[in-house]
Amino acid sequence: VQLQASGGGLVQAGGSLRLSCAASGRTFSDYAMGWFRQAPGKEREFVAGISKRGSSTDYPDSVKGRFTISRDNAKNTVWLQMNGLKLEDAAVYSCAAKKAYFPNAVYTQASVYEYWGQGTQVTVSS
Repeated sequence: VQLQASGGGLVQAGGSLRLSCAASGRTFSDYAMGWFRQAPGKEREFVAGISKRGSSTDYPDSVKGRFTISRDNAKNTVWLQMNGLKLEDAAVYSCAAKKAYFPNAVYTQASVYEYWGQGTQVTVSS
């Protein structure tokens, strides 16, 4: 699976951004998807996951209620809607794919994901 992330940019604190991740090469609907972020000097962090059919999602407490992951299997795309952005949300955001055998499985560990897209930078200004 080839993944292409886009939509990053500079936004003021409190603002919103929508990241996109376009997939190609394999059957997109076979894959659970995740978004991760990494800030300088910090470990990679899970920010959102969605099952292969889109029926289940998961978020860490740090973004719950502010970020929403969604997907459209017909468009081979997953999105991350980020609202109420905070300074601490600034990072490089990457999407990832993992072949899933269970329809409702959502994966939060980066190590289980098989394919990664390049990152897109999100910068939050005060």
